Amino acid sequence: MLRPQDFFELSGNPFASLFDNTEYVWDALKKLKGYIKDNLRGNVSDIRKGESFIKNTAVLYNGNVIDSGFVIDTSGKKPLVKKDGLILEGASIIYAGSNLMDDGISIGKNTVVESGALIKGPTIICDHTEIRQGAYIRGEALIGNDCVVGHTTEIKSSVMLGGSKAGHFAYIGDSILGKVNLGAGTKIANLKITGSQIVLDVKGIKYETGLRKFGVIMADGVETGCNSVTTPGTLLGKNVLLYPNATARGYYPPQIIVKVRSVQELLNNSSDLTG
Repeated sequence: MLRPQDFFELSGNPFASLFDNTEYVWDALKKLKGYIKDNLRGNVSDIRKGESFIKNTAVLYNGNVIDSGFVIDTSGKKPLVKKDGLILEGASIIYAGSNLMDDGISIGKNTVVESGALIKGPTIICDHTEIRQGAYIRGEALIGNDCVVGHTTEIKSSVMLGGSKAGHFAYIGDSILGKVNLGAGTKIANLKITGSQIVLDVKGIKYETGLRKFGVIMADGVETGCNSVTTPGTLLGKNVLLYPNATARGYYPPQIIVKVRSVQELLNNSSDLTG
């Protein structure tokens, strides 16, 4: 019920080994720093040239940096890079005006980093992913294939396993996201007000996570509405729907709908008010 495979389809996932030898899904967060250190192969140093601010648009293609002689075709859904009349399949674009704060950054194929994005290492970004204008990646981040880190979205010490979309105004900290979609303004709280370690209560059984910072586990198929919130140590099972303005707390099994609760409902269950 609380194993990685209960939340995510990991077959063929580039980050699947992060979950090796983990008893509970949140144990992967404890391994994140070491995993990135062992697997990161930075490839942006020739783009940065010792500076954080990228002054000229550059292309990563087959392990090489191309900084001139190419054309970016934006007529389709996704931009294409052409050189000498040929499409450079798999080329990634790092636009002028983006910020790559250090060399500890890896960018995969067919990925776009837009002007105004800021990325700190250590960070691994995979293929077919968009890092949009105003995105802030604070480091210790794994961002999989077909992901979106959108405008004014901040992510740190977290994993987006693939097909993970956070398009607008989200905060993602100390969390693991499967194939999910976050509505605009979704906020993931990752630190209790008291600063104490996160203890989970799942069907009456308490689990000491050993984590002081722990945001959310969002299983494949989760959808969150605009301005929704998850409290520290929340587990959302597969295909859970978190409605707009609602707050999720604790463990939710698959297929649950989480709605905004009325004041009367809260008064009827005083434990929700007292914790």
